[in-house]
Amino acid sequence: MQIQTHIISNIPVFDIGDSIKEVITFFNESTYSHIGVVEEGLFLGVLNESDLEIFELDKKIEDFRYNLEAVFVLKTTSWLDVLEAFARNEANLLPVIDEEGSILGYYDLTDIIGVFIDTPFFTEPGSILVVAKGIKDYSFSEIAQIVESNNTRFIGGFITEIRNDIVQITIKVGSSNLNEIIQTLRRYNYNILFGNNDDQFLENLKKRSDYLDKYLNV
Repeated sequence: MQIQTHIISNIPVFDIGDSIKEVITFFNESTYSHIGVVEEGLFLGVLNESDLEIFELDKKIEDFRYNLEAVFVLKTTSWLDVLEAFARNEANLLPVIDEEGSILGYYDLTDIIGVFIDTPFFTEPGSILVVAKGIKDYSFSEIAQIVESNNTRFIGGFITEIRNDIVQITIKVGSSNLNEIIQTLRRYNYNILFGNNDDQFLENLKKRSDYLDKYLNV
C-alpha cells in the first residue's frame, strides 16, 4: 500500500535559528503534537508540544536543542510501521525524511488511519472475532488454517494487545460457519473474547436472563 501521496507539504518546518515564539504560536494555533526542526536544511529533530510550558518567548530554538527528539519516518517506511511510529511516540504528526535527511513533509495521523480503514480488513463483508492465547502458543498460520478448514475465508488479522504474556488477536473471517470456527478455536485452546455471531448472542442472552432472574427474586 502506497501512502506517499498523503505527505503534507503545507505545514511549516522550523530552522534551529528561528524564534521559539514562532513555535509557540504554531502549537497554540494547531492541534499537532510535534513539529520538525532543521539545521542547514537537514532534519535535526522535533519539538514536542508537551514541552510548551518550558519554552520562553525571547529564546531561539537553538536554546532548546537538548529538547529535540529523533521522531520521524522515512519516505520508504511502510504504512504499518508509520502507524506504529505514531503510537510509539504518542504523536499525531510525523516528519517524513528522504535519504539525504531533508524533510519532505509530514504524515497526519488522521490521514493514515483513513488509509488503514480503507483496507479490505474493514471494507470486506465478514465477521470479527477476538481471541487470546499465550504469547508462545499462538500462531497466525494455525488460526488461518482453522478458519479455512471450516470452509470460510480468512480475511485478515492483527495483534491488538499483549499483556502478561497473553496475546489478544483480532481476526476477520467470512460470515459462514462462524460457530464451527469458534468451537474449533476453543479446541485449540484459544479463548474467545468476542464474536459477533449467534455464540455471542446466546452468551449475552444468558447474562440478561440471569440478571432478570435475580431481579425477580429480590
